[in-house]
Amino acid sequence: MKVFDNSFLCSDVKYLAGIDEAGRGPLAGPVVAASVIFSPDVCIEGVNDSKLLDEQTREELYNIIIDKALCWSAHVIEHVEIDRINILQASLRAMKRSCEDLSIVPDLAIVDGNKIFYSKIRCLPIIDGDAKSFAIAAASIIAKVTRDRLMVEHAKQYPVYMWEKNKGYATREHIDALKLYGPCELHRKTFLRNIFEVQDEFQFD
Repeated sequence: MKVFDNSFLCSDVKYLAGIDEAGRGPLAGPVVAASVIFSPDVCIEGVNDSKLLDEQTREELYNIIIDKALCWSAHVIEHVEIDRINILQASLRAMKRSCEDLSIVPDLAIVDGNKIFYSKIRCLPIIDGDAKSFAIAAASIIAKVTRDRLMVEHAKQYPVYMWEKNKGYATREHIDALKLYGPCELHRKTFLRNIFEVQDEFQFD
């Protein structure tokens, strides 16, 4: 993965940023994007696509990543904006803002997926980037841990949905709670319309 990243370094690319997001699929809560830049010689054992790591490993790697990075940034787009502009645009906006918030301006940003955001910073989409790039994988861990921590905090206010366990994803327990209690203010209303066959089952503001 580090070899992949270093292949982009040249006289025109001294600082390479990896960018990824977490939270495109959940029924509730924000989407979070992270960007990170490392020195060419930094490699952290165990860094991988965050989806392939257990929660404890992600938490441990998160602390190492932010300690070893030259700089990093995470940006949160809340559920209201997701409903307003759609999840793809919200994800791209979060990635753009996290990249442009870096304390070092990257010469090139590699972005997980097949789409990029408009920016003065040169960007390159990398399909399956979190499985190929060390920096993108590290960004995926930052984004995932940041979002999970937010959902654990939200779970204290809305315990019936068990977000401390499912992080807002459409698990059986989450859907059962929705059917029993209805949605709360942190649910993505557009997502619920897509999932439930009976559109009038809940009141959507």
